[in-house]
Order: sequence, then C-alpha cells, then structure tokens
Amino acid sequence: MLNAIEISPKVWWVGGIDWNERLFHGYTTERGITYNAYLIMDEKITLIDTCKATFADELVQRISQVVDPAKIDVVITNHVEMDHSGSLPVIHKIAPNAEIYASAGAGVNELRAHFGIEATPVKTGDTLCIGERTLSFVTTPMVHWPDNMVTYSDVDKILFSNDAFGQHFATTKRFDDENDMCEVMKQAKKYYANIVWPYGMQAGRALAAVKGLELKMIAPSHGCIWRSHIDEIIAKYEEWTTYQTQEKAVVVFDSMWHSTESMAREICDAFIAEGISAQLIDVKSTHISDIMLYMCDAKYVAVGSPTLNSNMLPTVASFLTYMRGLSPKNEQRIGLAFGSYGWAPLGPKQVYAELENAKFQLPVPVVAQQWVPSEENLAELQGTVRKMIEAARA
Repeated sequence: MLNAIEISPKVWWVGGIDWNERLFHGYTTERGITYNAYLIMDEKITLIDTCKATFADELVQRISQVVDPAKIDVVITNHVEMDHSGSLPVIHKIAPNAEIYASAGAGVNELRAHFGIEATPVKTGDTLCIGERTLSFVTTPMVHWPDNMVTYSDVDKILFSNDAFGQHFATTKRFDDENDMCEVMKQAKKYYANIVWPYGMQAGRALAAVKGLELKMIAPSHGCIWRSHIDEIIAKYEEWTTYQTQEKAVVVFDSMWHSTESMAREICDAFIAEGISAQLIDVKSTHISDIMLYMCDAKYVAVGSPTLNSNMLPTVASFLTYMRGLSPKNEQRIGLAFGSYGWAPLGPKQVYAELENAKFQLPVPVVAQQWVPSEENLAELQGTVRKMIEAARA
C-alpha cells in the first residue's frame, strides 16, 4: 500500500510519482514528474485535484491510507488538463455524491467536455466552508489554460497554487528544504520557461492576487511544496513575469562542416571578453526545452545556421519555432543572426527574419560568411559583438 504524507495537521499529500516520464508536450522531464493531489480532513472531506489517469491507483491507495475514498465530500478541480484531472472519473465513481467545484465558465465547460462530469462554478472571491476551514478561490485564467484557478486554505495558510510555482521533479521528499535547492530552483525555472512563460502578463496578475495572503506553504500541482523558500520563489516569479533579463548571452547554433560552429565559438568568446557570461549551445546536443532554461533571462541571444537547400537548418528552425511560441516579449533582448553559406546566404537571412518577427532588437546586420571563415573574418566578429553590447547599453 502506498503511503500518504501529512504536510500539515489534517492535510495530506496523496498524489502520484512518475519516476520515468521523460517528455511532456515536447519539454524534456529528465527528473520525472509528480502529480500532486491534496486531501483535507475536515467536516467535509475535501480533495484538491487528482492525478494523471495512469496514476489513479496510486491516488486511491494513498487516500485509503487516510480515509475511505467513498467518504470524500468535496473535490476541487483547480485545472482540467489531464495530468491534473485524469483520475477524476475514478474518484467520481467511488464518491458519486461528492460536490465537484471548478472555475466558472471555462472549468465547468472543460470538465463537461472532457468527462461529461458536471461541476459547481466558482469565481474569484468565492469561498467554501468545509468545517474548521474556509477555502477561498482566485481564478487565474491562462496560467496556463483558460480554466486555471488557485485555492487558499485559511486555517493552514496553504495556497494550492496549481501550475504556478511548480517543477517537473520526481522525488520522495515533499518539501523544498528537503531537496537540493539548486536542483529545485533549476526545475522551477525550466518549468516556467517551457510552460508559463507565454502567459507572463497573466501570471503577473495572478501573483499580485496572492501576494497579500499569509502563506505558510505554497503547494503546487507538480514538484516540491514550498515552505522555507517562499520569498525566493515569489521573487523569481516577479522577475520572470516582468521579463527581466540579466547581462548574459546565449549562443545557439547548428553547423554542417564547422564553419558556423567556428563563428559561434568566436561570438561566445567575444561576449566573455566583454565580461558577459555566455552559454554556447549546439542544438544537436541540447534539447530545445533546455535551451529555454538558459534563454529565459538572457539579454543577448545569438542564433546561427548555415544554408541547406536554400533554407536554415531544420534543427535551428525547430528551435526558433519553439522559442517564438514561448517568449512573445523580446523587445528588451538583443539578437544576432549569423551563419555560413556556399552560394546563397539564405540560412542566416532566415534566422534574422525570425528574430525580427519575434521582436528582438537587432542593432547589427546579419553576419553571413561564405565558405570557411578566415582568422580575419573571425576577428571581425569581436567588433560585431561589441557593437551589440554598446547598442544595449546606450
């Protein structure tokens, strides 16, 4: 029998741990995933969210360690995406009289569309008394689906924060301070960059809505529960949701016969020579979701491709497509397009066009090198990078 974990008096973690999942919507989850669900033992026994359908047995077993699942009175569905709600039909069958709550409009409609299950709608400011506790609801639409909401328990001072503040990180240690904080913060940043980043403005409004709450814990739907580092993760979300950048560079490239690679290495070294931390990334060796981890707060982004069949390389095109979907606000970023070619400089020109469409500042023209760059050609890249930096600091 799988054990539930009491995270606060009468509040239990009853979720599932997916140790072996390595991909989520094109985003690598090298540390696995947790599907967090929470059980509150009050006059009305309340379940906050469920799990992915394949973890329904784990969910039921853990609930059964605390109470007969048939006795559940209330189910709160903060989010209908199936990694959160997939086990709801199982719970609904076991506890058919349980009242189900979801966000007004989107949440109720999505539950009906996904499972044919009806729910009671709630909106920001609504409350639900479950006995000793009163639960408060704040809708957080588009963080990252229209139905998203968060739930706050007044007695426990716990914010059940749904996707906000989450990490894809499988661990038996439920709390932030029980884990390696470098890893937890890395996974929180990667999660934000690959899932929440497109909705930074909406996430910022949600952040403002919960900042006035007294918080002892933030209990997200994925990863560790925050109890000792709440201020730190909120501070990071304030940075990320306002698209703040740091003085660092990301140089992303692919290469056929090392000419574009030579340019990329020179550009990376040029940033370093100017005192700017730089990350050199070959897209053949690094997954695009990991590139976004580095790019999330980088001020300078240089992207290089040679020309293949009158186009940029498909690997670079894939990265730029993924990036464009995740980072709609790039006006504060400084971009550089570069690459080599044989008889037509179309690959690097296409990179330039993609960065331009993504609203990067492009203070220098595309840098296209025919055939193999000479030492003199490479040295000229030092001046190009300096011009970028001067433009950013002007």
